[in-house]
Amino acid sequence: MAVRPSPSSLEHFTFHTRPTITARAIANTRSQYSYKGYSRGKSSSRKAVMAPKMKLHGVNDELLKLLDANMDDVSTRRRVREAFKEIQLGIDHILFKTPSDGLKTEESYEVNSRGLSIFSKCWIPETVRPKAMVCYCHGYGDTCTFFFEGIARKLALSGYGVFSMDYPGFGLSEGLHGFIPSFDKIVDDVIEHYSKVKENPEFSALPSFLFGQSLGGAVALKVHLKQPHAWTGAVLVAPMCKIADDMVPPWALAQILIGVAKFLPKYKLVPQKNLAEAAFRDMKHRELTAYNVIAYKHKPRLQTAVEMLRTTQEIERRLKEVSLPLLILHGEADTVTDPSVSKALYEKASSSDKSIKLYKDAYHSLLEGEPDEIIIQVFDDIISWLNEHC
Repeated sequence: MAVRPSPSSLEHFTFHTRPTITARAIANTRSQYSYKGYSRGKSSSRKAVMAPKMKLHGVNDELLKLLDANMDDVSTRRRVREAFKEIQLGIDHILFKTPSDGLKTEESYEVNSRGLSIFSKCWIPETVRPKAMVCYCHGYGDTCTFFFEGIARKLALSGYGVFSMDYPGFGLSEGLHGFIPSFDKIVDDVIEHYSKVKENPEFSALPSFLFGQSLGGAVALKVHLKQPHAWTGAVLVAPMCKIADDMVPPWALAQILIGVAKFLPKYKLVPQKNLAEAAFRDMKHRELTAYNVIAYKHKPRLQTAVEMLRTTQEIERRLKEVSLPLLILHGEADTVTDPSVSKALYEKASSSDKSIKLYKDAYHSLLEGEPDEIIIQVFDDIISWLNEHC
């Protein structure tokens, strides 16, 4: 658990979000954070002293230099991802041992109605008609091109068409890195993208499921609340649907933070704990988070933090409105999102068809950071539930 600072410090303002940690973040020192890129196309002369880089197996010094690039602009993130793509797929993690034989995959970029270039990827069974569509909502700072590659393969090999996208400002989609000016706009972007996918005659008659992890759980719930009858069900892994009571800042401090965000919305001010340690129980898997090279690794931007707070408060108020079939999965030892939050969602949701799975001693990243046997168990629980609801 994070140490609770005095109320006079902004350290008190901690968010429960999905971890995405890069090589330098694992060094677990605040001196590592760069102050570059408060706004797109600009950089501050104020820089922090960087911690020594970790050596990554299979990565030479020339490639490591790419990690120093300012990834605020999507062109840099796309270049870095391309350079590390094959290395990522070859790391020693159970997810990347799932074969891709028998699957059709496609990566694409499409400009949405807001004029933003959105990255998406799909995995489709090659020889059989998919049982259903699974539409993924990723976590805070994350992308659908790293660990989710293995998750998607497993689901697709089980007979599902899997679709994913990076939110604006994350992964390979256009936008200032790590910046959420409006959570509702992200939700609208997700609805727009997946609505087009569902209109495809190849998939339009299939059942469709939302799949959200951590912050992506909040996205999925907001999508459902805006489209209450559009989805067959939802799978939520450690969903961020409420900030734990003991982590909410005093009302006055929250108002100050909201006020400052109006003038410095892109400023990287909100501290966070070492999320790799908090989210990944298996030490070997924890070290591999360093290969998630385009993950947002800095302190949350002010407006991003405010939007996450407002969103969790809204979802907490509206838990009773959640009405679609639900599978909620959570580690009992999760200190990133409190498992009691998932219990509250399960108890208050008006869904007549709802299930919750709690895993003893498990941390936040159930599908990436646990020992292999737990990851396999969680997959089995998800796939069994999907099969029952098709």
